[in-house]
Amino acid sequence: MSTIRSRFQRPLRLAVVGGGPGSWIGEMHRGAARLDGNWVIVAGVFSSDPQRSRDAGAALGLDAARSYGDVAELLARERERDDGADALAIMTPNDTHYPYAAAALDAGFDVIGDKPVTHNFAQACDLLDKATRGGRLFAITHGYSAYPMIRHARHLVREGVLGEIRLVQVEYLQGGMATRVEDGPRAPRYDWLLDPQRSGLALVMGAIGCHAQHLACFTADRPIRRVSADVGALVPGRTVTDHVSALLEFDGGARGTFTATQAAAGAENDIRLRLFGAKGSLEWSHRQASYLQLSIQGEATRLIGRGDTFLPPEVLAAGRTPRGHPEGLREAFANIYSELAYERMALTLGEPFTPAPYPRIADGAHTMAVIEACIASHASGRWADVAPLPVIAG
Repeated sequence: MSTIRSRFQRPLRLAVVGGGPGSWIGEMHRGAARLDGNWVIVAGVFSSDPQRSRDAGAALGLDAARSYGDVAELLARERERDDGADALAIMTPNDTHYPYAAAALDAGFDVIGDKPVTHNFAQACDLLDKATRGGRLFAITHGYSAYPMIRHARHLVREGVLGEIRLVQVEYLQGGMATRVEDGPRAPRYDWLLDPQRSGLALVMGAIGCHAQHLACFTADRPIRRVSADVGALVPGRTVTDHVSALLEFDGGARGTFTATQAAAGAENDIRLRLFGAKGSLEWSHRQASYLQLSIQGEATRLIGRGDTFLPPEVLAAGRTPRGHPEGLREAFANIYSELAYERMALTLGEPFTPAPYPRIADGAHTMAVIEACIASHASGRWADVAPLPVIAG
């Protein structure tokens, strides 16, 4: 990767939409993009109000001429420049993800998009089609899948260390909506989150459930084939979805269980993953993200740590500090940004490369198919098939 970076001779240029001053997710994206020196942020749109957007760009240190009033202006002007942006990063309310991503792809930009990628499966398939036919890269910031120990879990599954995968269990629990946030004063972000027309088909799935689903599919290295789901609200009187539980069946026949809720009082971003195969199991918790527990039937349980010298080179490369020094979500986000950057540089130079396993638009489309299947299953009270991705020739 360092050879590709040195031959490319410059960092890639990033334009961002959303995530203005004071935005947690905005700072997460910008910090991650800059962390490895592969990106420089050159342009942006930071508000639906044009003047506020321009003022926010100036506050973040951008050139006033590249702090734009809207996305259409950004894409048109950056496309005209010799030093224009190479990619657009999207961190806006859910209902804008599809139109902004579609416009960026049509204008010839790569995309780094927040989840959920779209409002529905059909839109996600359209983005998949645009990216594939246009030769553009499209990453989704499922940051948890870029932790070194999650990458190693996938490696162990692929190497057959667990044997044939039989059971996958994943859960993502939060407590931020355990009370009636709908009542009384609330943070402005809840205005669009609590509006189903803006937040999407199932709020909790778009907010956190998609992370858990992707984590399960990523580590098990296979998509979900069908679901039997309960979709609804734990908090009485709530009209948006704050809880989904589902039985899963993966390609190949492995079974699974899935739970995601934002209404678990006392929970603090509690993500847990367990995979069971014919030979043994793996267990990972976000609370101890730098460690992976490997249990082979009849052997002593092993605790593998980020930075252990015996790890594969690609897993070691996903970490930045020795074992025992904490790393977290920003570094995992940075892995996604850097992996897309190296791939774009290699493609531009015509250099051979091994594609990194960062989350792509096909993963986002599968997520939307899973969400729609969960809703259909709950409505019918039966198992529902997950729609397959379309076959698209690049």
